[in-house]
Amino acid sequence: MTAAKAEWRDLTPYRPTTRICRVNLGDNTNLFGMPPSAERVLREAGVDSVARYPESYAPGLKRAVATYAGVAPENVTTGCGSDDVIDSVLRALSAPGEAVAFSDPTFVMVPVFARVNGLRPAPVPLRADCSLDVTGLLATGARVIYVCAPNNPTGTAVSRASLEALVAQAPGVVLIDEAYAEFSSSGGFLDLARSCHNVLVTRTMSKAFGLAGMRVGWAVGSAELVAEVEKARGPYKHAAMAEAMSIAALSEDVPWMRAQAETAIANRERFREALQGMGLRALDSDANFLLVPLRGAMRVAERMRDMGVNVRAFQGLAGLGDALRVSVGPWPLLEEALAALREALPCE
Repeated sequence: MTAAKAEWRDLTPYRPTTRICRVNLGDNTNLFGMPPSAERVLREAGVDSVARYPESYAPGLKRAVATYAGVAPENVTTGCGSDDVIDSVLRALSAPGEAVAFSDPTFVMVPVFARVNGLRPAPVPLRADCSLDVTGLLATGARVIYVCAPNNPTGTAVSRASLEALVAQAPGVVLIDEAYAEFSSSGGFLDLARSCHNVLVTRTMSKAFGLAGMRVGWAVGSAELVAEVEKARGPYKHAAMAEAMSIAALSEDVPWMRAQAETAIANRERFREALQGMGLRALDSDANFLLVPLRGAMRVAERMRDMGVNVRAFQGLAGLGDALRVSVGPWPLLEEALAALREALPCE
């Protein structure tokens, strides 16, 4: 006999590849290091940063995010990574049994968060060109529609026209996950969160800001929406050190972050050209990674790991099949990935 909920019995915990590799290109994190200001805060930290609780509901972090995002602090909520914010949004804004709509494929944790909150996942396949199916998303009738922009794992951009059409017609809230917005040519959609009462935009310190280990994410929306999401999160979602490092990065190192993002984008396109020279076609990407449809991707990724290079493999993605997702970082790491991929491919 099990005490587990019947709805949870076929769920499995998220388990990324745990093998330690010399080169890790599987997580889409910033491979250029942490912001200098965050490193300074870490080195100068005193005992109080460990021995005492931080301020509840992270007011200092909210002020820093508000300045960065161009909103007031009451328009900001934060969480333990943007995935925690997404979880809180679903819990706060949907009733048990309701649908949560999202494109397929997208961020793998969204249907999991839906189910653990007693909600019904409603996946809608991307169109053949990997664009949003606005009509299909609206047809679900979901009061929360999740959009990842740029999308993960495809890396593809979301057009402003399709997103504005979705927001204008949505019966409830459109939750826009912008984990990779700092790499995007669109500049992101924070303006929709500032101007539309039914939009929440989440972002993270884990990707372009290089603080994945600190687990800090945030969302921007109307004060009314934010207040509801705040009810679904606990008062102490961040370690004091994570807050202090994030505040420093947002306040002092936005130019540093943008410089690293520009390098990542340049390396992404250089890497794409190298893949084309190997006869592989990566999807167009607006993020810091490339998705490469490839038959037998799981086996290729395993062979690459044997050579000390970790990339993320996907099996049977809707409309795409098997694929490798490769994070972009300093060029020497990508050269190692190319060498491992060349050696792994002939076995197919």
